[in-house]
Order: sequence, then structure tokens, then C-alpha cells
Amino acid sequence: MFSILDRRAVLKGAGLLVAGGTLRPAMGAPVFGGHLKVAGAVGSASETLDPARQSMATDYIRGHLFYDGLVSLDDRLTPRPALAEALESDDFQTWHIQLRRHIRFHDGTALTAEDVVFSLLRHQAPTTGSQQYALARTMQSVRAVSSLLVEVVLEAPNSDFPAILGISNFAILKDGTRNFRTANGTGPFRCQEFTPGIRTVALKNPDFWGAPPYLDSVELIAIPDEMARHNALMSGDVDLIATANPRLVQMLQKNGFGIVESPVGTYTDLSIRLDQRYGRSADFVEGIKCLLNREQIRQSVFLGFSRIGNDQPIPPESPYFNTQLSQRRHDPEKARFLLKRSGFLNETIPLVCSPAALASVDIAVVLQYAASRIGQKMAVQRVPADGYWTQYWMKTPLGFGNINPRPAPSLTFEVGFASKSPWNESRWCNPQFDTLLREAKSTRDDARKRQLYWDMQALVSSGSGVCIPNFTNSLDAYAPHVCGLRPSQAGQLMGYDFARSVWLSGSRGQKI
Repeated sequence: MFSILDRRAVLKGAGLLVAGGTLRPAMGAPVFGGHLKVAGAVGSASETLDPARQSMATDYIRGHLFYDGLVSLDDRLTPRPALAEALESDDFQTWHIQLRRHIRFHDGTALTAEDVVFSLLRHQAPTTGSQQYALARTMQSVRAVSSLLVEVVLEAPNSDFPAILGISNFAILKDGTRNFRTANGTGPFRCQEFTPGIRTVALKNPDFWGAPPYLDSVELIAIPDEMARHNALMSGDVDLIATANPRLVQMLQKNGFGIVESPVGTYTDLSIRLDQRYGRSADFVEGIKCLLNREQIRQSVFLGFSRIGNDQPIPPESPYFNTQLSQRRHDPEKARFLLKRSGFLNETIPLVCSPAALASVDIAVVLQYAASRIGQKMAVQRVPADGYWTQYWMKTPLGFGNINPRPAPSLTFEVGFASKSPWNESRWCNPQFDTLLREAKSTRDDARKRQLYWDMQALVSSGSGVCIPNFTNSLDAYAPHVCGLRPSQAGQLMGYDFARSVWLSGSRGQKI
């Protein structure tokens, strides 16, 4: 019998759990009460309270405020029981999910297996518009065995199924939920106000099933303008901001503000569509990869707050990172030779970027400069953040993506690089890779799984059209009275779940 708890024990015993960073000393004992104002970096009128459709950072924060999943992911992306007290499987294909007792939605109704069945199956309906449609389709059947027991049968074995359930899009809703003007979840806060793109107000849930949050209320706004967001923190208009500018870190620290730096698996990638004109030339793709000056991007764009990437998506802190894969380096002469051989050296290459994809505008400028030095012209087209993900992402010959960390390598590969994945940014298709992925998801031998992941990283780095120059370090900035923040490999603001852990020192942040 394999359970979620067994997997943690195996990983810990093998020395595979790595720290998320150095923790900041606590400022006294935690205290209850107060109102926290938070500014995110991205806001849009398309924001939603439907977990299945959530796709941006502020959405994910709301998801963690109002909802729970069957599984949660800790600071090291390790699955932990949440609404499910146990997940068990004999073969990695049929999973039994035992729910906790006495859990209630915000409207007072009790959580049952039927709610879980509804929540999981709605991802399979194209009309839902789920961000996890492709993953949900791997669930061959979902049924209630009893009032608190759910059986899920997958189309193929997957040892990382618990990690999949930890993705915030798979939050559990009340059976039959159709209206998302407000949120009716089981989470630590209740929704008092939600105005898409403008403001969200969350009030503490007095009937929360887990450890009660310290805060009385949380107010979330979006300030896309970078300087305006930092000024709001320094003036006291907000207490906490996401995506701090690396150039402002020293200034913030000198003025008494704190910084949380997390080495996450997030990356901004340049994606070359292999099914379009430029990408059909392997020489062109390799030439662009050789043209990327990764160290310059690390120093001039991220000011050292990143790790060098190698055009594959597994970050260096992962226990499955391929340490023997040869690092691709900036090689202008080789790049010029390849681009000339591709026949595109004398053309002007369009390059679409946007503030929506973190640092993509700066990376585009670095790449454009490197190209100019070998006689390759690039036309950088900067487009607005609003609408970028629907109108430009994965639609242009060369464009940028911004990919968040995922809780397991198999999931990272499945979503971004499997031949049939709708999120395969470069439209790369490699049957050998797909075969290795299937084996990795079904094997019980961790040494074999590591070798499979190493082979897959090599295939992606050499063959796909995705260029990953760096893995970013998440930077969050906070006022001195904000306590309890810590680094997390799950992403910014403690994997968007800060509100369950943060408290305010003294009498700061009066309740609204």
C-alpha cells in the first residue's frame, strides 16, 4: 500500500528534501488580530473566484484565502494531507481518498464525497475553461464510495497524483456550484468583497477546520506599476508587496523593510514555435539558444537574484536536477554560423514581450543587443500586460512565457513538454520523451526515476524550442510589523498561501 505519508518518508530518508532558504527570526510570539493590506503585481478584469479558471498570481492568492484542496503543498513542494486525511493506492492507478470529518463550507453545509466528485469532474468539461483540463482528463473515473470516501481511477499509473491534487486549481467546491460572484469554500477566510482587477476583502472564517489564521482580515489589490507598488509599501498604504524589484532591495532594507528571497522553480522562457517558419529550422533554434547571454541576464536583469538555466525546466535545487548535463554557453560565433546557415541572418526577427511575463522586456533587450553584434536584426514588440496571455502567449513565432514552479518533475514535463499538452509552448513533439515520461510516473524505483528525469532534461534542452536562461528567485517585500513570512519553493508570498501564517506585531493594522 502506498500513501501520501509513505512518499514523504521515502523522500526524507533519501535526503531529497531541501530547505527553502534561511528563515527570518520571529519577531516575538504570534499574536491574533489586525488587517493586512497586500499589493500584487498583476491585476485584470478577467480575475475570477472560480479555482478551475484561475491563472494569475492574484487569483492564486484568492484561491488560498477562500478554498482548500484535498492536498496542500508545503514550502518544499511536498504533498501534505488537507481536506483528505489519507490518499492510498496499491498500483498508482486506483486511488482512495479518505476525507476528514466535520468540515463545513462557508455557508454551513458539510463537506461530503459528492462535493469532491463534482469538483474534480468539472475540470473535464470544456465549458468550464479549466486551467488543468489536460491533467483532469487523466482521471478515468471519479466516484463516491461512501459519504467520506472517494475513488479515483487514472488512465495510467501516476505516483505523483497526490502532488497534482495539491495544485490550487483543484480546490474543492460545494456540489453544484455555478455562481462565482462570491466564494463558498472551506478556507481560512470568507469573501466579503470581490471586484475583479481592483479589490478583494477577506474576513477570518471562525469555523475554519484547521489552525486558525492570526489575521482578522486581508485586503488584496493589484498595483501593476512597479514604482507605484514600491511607493505604496514605503508610504504605509500597503503592508506587503509581491515581486519586489531587485534594484530596490538594498534601498528597502536600508529603510527598515524586510525581503524574503525564495529559490523557486519559476522561469521566464523564450519560446520558439517549432511549427512556424523560424522554428522549423533546427539551426535557427540552436542559434538563438547560443545567443542568449545567461550570465549577463542573471547580473543585469535579475541583479544576481536568479540561477543559471540550461533550457530545461528542472531547477538546480531539485533532487532530480541533471548535474551532468553540459551547460549551454553564450557563443556569438557559433550563433552567427547557425543563424546564417538557417537562412534568416539577413532578416529582421520579430520578438514579442510584455510586462506580464516577468523581466521579459529586459531579457528581450539583452537578446536584441547580442543579436545586433553578430548582424542579426531583431524587432522587439512590447505589448500590454492586459490580454497578453490570451492574445499573444503561444501564438507568436518568438514570444515569452512565465512558468510557475510545479510540485513534481513529472507534472512539469507533462504540462509543458508532453506532445499532446495544450501548454506545450514550442509545440515540440518527441515520442521518446513521452515514453520516458510514462515510465517515470509508474516506477517505484527512485534511482530509475532519477535517471529517466535526467534523460528527459537532456532531450528537452537539445530538442525543444523553449529557451530557459535563468530560474528566478522570488522577492517579496514587507513592512517591519509583518511577521511570519518565510521562503518557499512553491512561489511568491509563501506559495500564495501567506495569509495562513502571517501575523502583525503590536497593534498595527486595525481591522476594517
